Amino acid sequence: MAVVKPRTPRKEVDTLKTRGIYLLPNLFTSAALFAGFYAIVQAMNSNFEQSAIAIFIAMVMDGLDGRVARMTNTTSAFGAEYDSLSDMVSFGVAPALIMYVWALKPMGKLGWIAAFIYCACAALRLARFNTKLEDAHQDKRYFQGLPSPASAALLAGFVWVSYEYNIDGREIFFGAIQIKWLAWGLTVFAAGSMVSDLKFYSGKDINLKESVPFVAILAIVMAFVLVSYSPPEVLFTVVLVYALSGYYIWAKSKLSRKVSV
Repeated sequence: MAVVKPRTPRKEVDTLKTRGIYLLPNLFTSAALFAGFYAIVQAMNSNFEQSAIAIFIAMVMDGLDGRVARMTNTTSAFGAEYDSLSDMVSFGVAPALIMYVWALKPMGKLGWIAAFIYCACAALRLARFNTKLEDAHQDKRYFQGLPSPASAALLAGFVWVSYEYNIDGREIFFGAIQIKWLAWGLTVFAAGSMVSDLKFYSGKDINLKESVPFVAILAIVMAFVLVSYSPPEVLFTVVLVYALSGYYIWAKSKLSRKVSV
């Protein structure tokens, strides 16, 4: 005699599907969190190149989780909170610890204070971003302050480039200035940029579903070629230019106001 299995109600099937879909963006967030934690572990083991690469991987995963959530209509309050906590680890704690272990530790109090300032500014930056998510008057084309992933990539890129050229953050001199002072200045600069009111292009007005000219595809291919040719130098240069773009926009607006007056 055949056993007939009870059928799952249609409503429960839809609920299970919904839960499965909502799991997708959170997987990318979890991957970003793992990359940030891995970066911390490798920094503690003095594997700074792997730490820097892990930060960039976390940056990619962080960019994908939001895109996936919006494309699949699976945005949720839980996902937003989870993403923020993941960002604090990957782009707040991890870069500060990497920079501290690599170059700032011999500076004593000045070193750990700079690392803490960066970590605190990352937390403030994320908190301010979360409180303005529902602000209808905010210009979505720009971020207020340097985004924490870009700030983390700036520090990680500096460490990666230095490692590529066999420069030790504790001992080697760069011209007449010790690397540790450059690292200290860059850490404070990144921290201040995150909590500033400067505008940084967000890229949220880019629609991936729209058709693009052939030149755009060619530019993307060339970008991949350049990154694959020399990842540390290219990525650090791109992030540095982006970090300075906010100051360029600010200076340009100030000059235009003076000219109009």
